[in-house]
Amino acid sequence: MTVSPCPADFVVYNQEIYQFLLTAQRYCLKNDCLQIASIALEIDQVDPLLVLEKFAQANQLYFYWENKVKQEAIAALESVEKLHISGSERFTKSEDFIKFCIKNIISFGCQDKLFSRPLFFCSFSFFCENSQLNYPFSPATIFLPRWQVAVKDNRCLLVANLKIDAQVDIEKLLKNLWQKIEAIQALKYSKIVLDNYQHKFQQKFVATPEEFKSSVFSALETINAHQLRKVVLANALDVKSHRQFSLVQSLEKLRQSHPNCYIFATSNGQGQNFIGASPERLISIYNQQLITDALAGSAPRGKTSEEDRINANRLLNNEKERHEHYLVIDFITQSLSQLGLLPQFLAPRLRQLSNIQHLWTPISALVPNTVHPLQIVTQLHPTPAVAGATREVACREIRRYENFERGLYAAPLGWIDTKGNCEFIVGIRSALIDGDRSRLYAGAGIVAGSNPEKELAEIQLKFQALLKGLV
Repeated sequence: MTVSPCPADFVVYNQEIYQFLLTAQRYCLKNDCLQIASIALEIDQVDPLLVLEKFAQANQLYFYWENKVKQEAIAALESVEKLHISGSERFTKSEDFIKFCIKNIISFGCQDKLFSRPLFFCSFSFFCENSQLNYPFSPATIFLPRWQVAVKDNRCLLVANLKIDAQVDIEKLLKNLWQKIEAIQALKYSKIVLDNYQHKFQQKFVATPEEFKSSVFSALETINAHQLRKVVLANALDVKSHRQFSLVQSLEKLRQSHPNCYIFATSNGQGQNFIGASPERLISIYNQQLITDALAGSAPRGKTSEEDRINANRLLNNEKERHEHYLVIDFITQSLSQLGLLPQFLAPRLRQLSNIQHLWTPISALVPNTVHPLQIVTQLHPTPAVAGATREVACREIRRYENFERGLYAAPLGWIDTKGNCEFIVGIRSALIDGDRSRLYAGAGIVAGSNPEKELAEIQLKFQALLKGLV
């Protein structure tokens, strides 16, 4: 269904929607209940990032998601239903929350396309509890947006999720819907233009380079004592600008400079934002087909094609890097097997980004209807790529060495639809933005044979790539 171009009486020209909402209201009146009417409409194509710029409010939740390779982008605004939760059962309770909401959703319009159904947007922190009380994001946030605008393969879908009860004014609801559609459609001829302003930053590492290298030395002693096989140590870089950071300008710059990554941003509804350009997919499920990534082991890109080729070959044949990579493969395949899945994978290959390249192995499996996506997320997070092995010991070491809150860094961020399709990424190459201040995060995997100087150089390389994206 496409939206009528006539701006006259919306009720007259959309009797089907009016009757749909009226029927829903009668049901609510009869059963003394509340329903969520999800209306999916195909509209003229607009850039979801422009929708975010135009309509995102500091006091409302939002989520932005883009994958240029897959020709998809989503802006999700405001919340119809939301859950903030912490604790060891956060994934299970989040699953229950989503299932409860789905029972109350009724749908209108095209439902056969990806992103034509309502999506639940999820952000989980690295640990199930925040150790720092003032960290601005909850260990788990799940919300169903009021407005969802998505582009997929050059088609644009708007999903409006509207609460219906016995008292709601249906005609007013329809009028507001039409006004929102008109405002969104007005953006179709607009585009985001990057300003050329030279930004001035003050920078300070949370752990000094010497302190970080000291942590690596200490971790290597623990590894050599066979108390663990790997630990991922992160550092944070605090950046102060002389003016407010521009969320949309930063996202535009990130999507231009990192076309092979997932560009993402989410808010806490209180003015703080978490953004990034992640190369790492945790899971995606479409029509019950699961794909997950083993991404570990890295090397810089070369300044020339010949240097790039040499660096790539060294990475593919480096015993230390391959050992780190296979730790992740083994963990993922064993974790999926414990859920009754049968993972399949081929030999490692290269994932080449603008300034760094990684060993990469996609892993696939068929997911039965009895396994919810969040059960898989629970099983996989955190992988050895962002924590270490064994997981429990590595997480204790991370808490011991890192004197800052990881929060959403290296944690699962993504969406789930009403049919179990989903995509989650790992929130690496990321930054927490608060006005004119930002905290950037980067980590390095420490295994036997790691060199503290090289690990320091690796995280500094990651910091610089993200710093260039902040505007």
